[in-house]
Amino acid sequence: MAAAVPHLIPEIAGYAVETSSNLSSPEVRRRLSPAAIEGFLKIADLWQLRDADARQLLGGLSTGSYHGFKKQSAQRVLAQDALTRISLLIGIFKALNILYSEPLADAWLTLPNRNALFRGATPLAFLLEHGLPGILEVRRLLDARRGGQ
Repeated sequence: MAAAVPHLIPEIAGYAVETSSNLSSPEVRRRLSPAAIEGFLKIADLWQLRDADARQLLGGLSTGSYHGFKKQSAQRVLAQDALTRISLLIGIFKALNILYSEPLADAWLTLPNRNALFRGATPLAFLLEHGLPGILEVRRLLDARRGGQ
């Protein structure tokens, strides 16, 4: 049986190579979870999300789990799925704040949008209906706008 070969990233002079965090590692999740939860709760507050919508964006947490999530954020260790969702939502938040003024960036999610992706509905409605694939799609849309595409 062949030994597993670690993934090697070549070192190229003048170029820093970043790798994503290994969210399958319990230690990495333990380290990242408190900041992720705190960031998500601040964003949910700025976006004025209802608890039900925030729970759905996190993958459908129960009411009890969400309230525990809010009260015990420092001790909570999130699953890989929740950390991925929060990372994408933080990226959406960041992109909106780069593209728009603060009041519009904070309201954008709840405003009707004529983009073909949303078909006149709000981006929040799209995210809630499509789940993780929808979050990825909105993140790509905003990143493309940021890049001038």
